[in-house]
Amino acid sequence: MSRIVMKFGGTSVGNTERIRNVAKRIIGETAKGHEIVVVVSAMGKTTDELMSLAGDLSAEPSKREMDMLLSTGEQVTIALLTMALQHMGQDAVSFTGWQAGIGTESVHRNARIEHIDTVRMEQALSDGKVVVVAGFQGLDAYGEITTLGRGGSDTTAVAIAAALRAEQCDIYTDVDGIYTSDPRYVDGARKLQELSYDEMLELANLGAGVLHPRAVEFAKNYCMPLSVRSSLSEDTGTILLEEPTMEKNLVVRGVAFEPEIVRITVGYEVPFNGSLAKIFTTLAKHHVNVDIIVQSIMEGVQPSVSFSIKKEDFAETIQVLESKKAELGYQSTNFEVGLAKVSIVGSGMVSNPGVAAQMFDRLRKEGIPVKMVSTSEIKVSVVVPESAMLQATNALHDEFGLAAVRV
Repeated sequence: MSRIVMKFGGTSVGNTERIRNVAKRIIGETAKGHEIVVVVSAMGKTTDELMSLAGDLSAEPSKREMDMLLSTGEQVTIALLTMALQHMGQDAVSFTGWQAGIGTESVHRNARIEHIDTVRMEQALSDGKVVVVAGFQGLDAYGEITTLGRGGSDTTAVAIAAALRAEQCDIYTDVDGIYTSDPRYVDGARKLQELSYDEMLELANLGAGVLHPRAVEFAKNYCMPLSVRSSLSEDTGTILLEEPTMEKNLVVRGVAFEPEIVRITVGYEVPFNGSLAKIFTTLAKHHVNVDIIVQSIMEGVQPSVSFSIKKEDFAETIQVLESKKAELGYQSTNFEVGLAKVSIVGSGMVSNPGVAAQMFDRLRKEGIPVKMVSTSEIKVSVVVPESAMLQATNALHDEFGLAAVRV
């Protein structure tokens, strides 16, 4: 008997009628002889509503209490879905993250899963039950509730699939697969039938909101077959593989974009080789994710290092830098807001020189200034004015012929 992990996002369980539809879909899989573990998110906009409530009470609520608050959203969903399954005659049991044995590091709001004790889930499956698990949450070594960050339910699902040695993990959402770009904003965006783990990991890290990056990491590390598909249709969606077999002629497979980027520049009176390590080690200790980094050391010009962060990390970044100014030894900081990141991704870029030049030339023709650049073997990212983000995305989608992809 094969095991399958099914994950349903907030839109898929947004009301009781949709929860009933999810329950029917689960029962359909059990009828095929599968053992089923279901991971769910909070209903609809529940997480946003809870965050709004917290914001009404405090401008900076403690991260511990936010985890206490936000973890309740998924708990509502698992109870309701389990009730629906039981009413339809399917034996089922709900588990919170900690009841499911999910252990995390001791970091609030953005914890990583360290281990999963599968004993309770294994026992429930052997008893013929569908196991319904709250995504996005776990317990640290000190008995504190932690959450995994936005989209963390994806990570929960893939991690559980790996721990239970499941045959596959299916991510059900309100879209029918992974597109060459966001079809809500990009003309001609098309669904891809297959995508490599590496390409999806880049897209997820670069702003594509379909899958959480850590979920893709787990899938790649454990070679877990992962599909992204619609909860409203029987379509197979997009399959993530180590090496796609279809549409191999595509040099670029996707264009991702991310708004609300801030560029921070730290200036020095004189060059200091240890400054880079100190700055980024300090920021890392405070769990600030730094993206693109550019260092400038030129004769006659003040030495500086610029880096990009998400707007949500801006206040904490400035606070950390100011509090450690003497230790870090810099002279000044300045910042630029109103920026965005636009990226092209494709494994074919490794063996096709000139892709970056083609990208920059199209942006030049569009009159879009490039503020920063970052590259890897399979992606090129640029920071541009946020006002030009969608123009750049549509232009690059057109430039690399992605609208011609057919499902």
